Amino acid sequence: NPISSLSSLLDCLGTPIVYAPVKADLAGNIKKIRAVYETNPTKFKTLQNILEAEKEMYGSAWPKVGATLALMWLKRGLKFIQVLMQSLCDGERDEENPNLIRVNATKAYEMALRKYHGWILQKLFLGSVYALPYKSDLLKALEMGKEVKEEETLEKIHQFLTRVTPILDAIYEMYTKMNAELNYKA
Repeated sequence: NPISSLSSLLDCLGTPIVYAPVKADLAGNIKKIRAVYETNPTKFKTLQNILEAEKEMYGSAWPKVGATLALMWLKRGLKFIQVLMQSLCDGERDEENPNLIRVNATKAYEMALRKYHGWILQKLFLGSVYALPYKSDLLKALEMGKEVKEEETLEKIHQFLTRVTPILDAIYEMYTKMNAELNYKA
């Protein structure tokens, strides 16, 4: 179940109090999208079907409503995870503190979320990087606590990214083509 996997992945970031709102937000967006899908699985076979139907249904309020808005924020959250994991696989790190993932998380935030966050959320994120787990603890958590060589875990992450990146890219492209992307700050 991809939703359980996402939830488990967020659990690996440690410090529940810091990341609980992020996890709840992603889960809430998934729930909204699923609720629309479940109203008519035949009609809503694809995410594009949902966006097209909502565009027609909501008129001028679209894309600021419904599953379209939920998917917009979900894709941004997934982009953050994708960039974070890719940065780890690429070996990017703080040379003075190679076991910290602040460099990776900051890069992911800058690329995926920062431009959509107001000043307060940006400052909250900058503070939250100090609650991130060590790289070794994150990789161990991704392996469900098993002792595995770092290279093996990074290869699994790479394989995951190979499958997920084209899907995420397609969602971003769909939003661009449908002119559904919003640039307001939360």
